[in-house]
Amino acid sequence: MRLNEKIPEFGVAKEWLNTEPLTTETISGKPICVQFWSVSCKLCKKAMPSFVRIRDTYADTLQVISVHTPLSEDDMDLDLDEIRSVAAENDLTEPIAIDNEESLSKAFNIHFVPAYYLFDHSGKLRYIQRGKVNAKLLEKQIRRLIR
Repeated sequence: MRLNEKIPEFGVAKEWLNTEPLTTETISGKPICVQFWSVSCKLCKKAMPSFVRIRDTYADTLQVISVHTPLSEDDMDLDLDEIRSVAAENDLTEPIAIDNEESLSKAFNIHFVPAYYLFDHSGKLRYIQRGKVNAKLLEKQIRRLIR
């Protein structure tokens, strides 16, 4: 994905946690933060407390969606209960798309996780952060979007 591109269709995700299935049309008109993570990603788990704090801080002004995407073959074979367990352990209460077929990963051009994509209220991509998480920079970009 490139800056200013429209948000991809979320309806391609076959399974969801914490919500009924979402589509791009059902996502709110607020700015959106999409987090990609994987059960086997240690860096993802290390970053989750910062992400949860940001999610909770901006809950009234930011739509947050997480996407569990396979990082390895083992992740593709996970049952939903294991993903649900890791999400619960890390307080991931936002909608979580299960992307075992990697449809969303391909649409977002995901090559590694964690990855964060920020979209403005009209659904245009405004910021991308991949790999090691810089929570302060991510939060600064979120504040810019919600002004």
